[in-house]
Amino acid sequence: MIRILLAEDDQVMREYLARALERSGYAVVAVDRGTAALPLVEAESFDLLLTDIVMPEMDGIELAQRAGEIRPEMRVMFITGFAAVTLKAGKAMPQARVLSKPFHLRDLVMEVDRMFEMESATGQH
Repeated sequence: MIRILLAEDDQVMREYLARALERSGYAVVAVDRGTAALPLVEAESFDLLLTDIVMPEMDGIELAQRAGEIRPEMRVMFITGFAAVTLKAGKAMPQARVLSKPFHLRDLVMEVDRMFEMESATGQH
């Protein structure tokens, strides 16, 4: 089962996203900040880091960069409601996907599905 680490400081959004992904067959561990996510990245193996960019203590870009140093094989997808932040994320981590708010849960699940379908199609994991 594909494991997703979700870092999102908005509780309602976090629960929504986790539920939608779990219903689609993903295992989700959800935390409310980047500083809570890093120890999990060190301790466990995740296939995808799904993170809000604008969060207290540590933003999603810094989280993704640090997580990438620990687990370079882990995919990254950013969630943001700010266009300027999207550009910053694209420059900082060009290989990451960025999903702009507002979006439908269906769109999120499709993006995640697509990310891992391509992987299974090419036979890499």
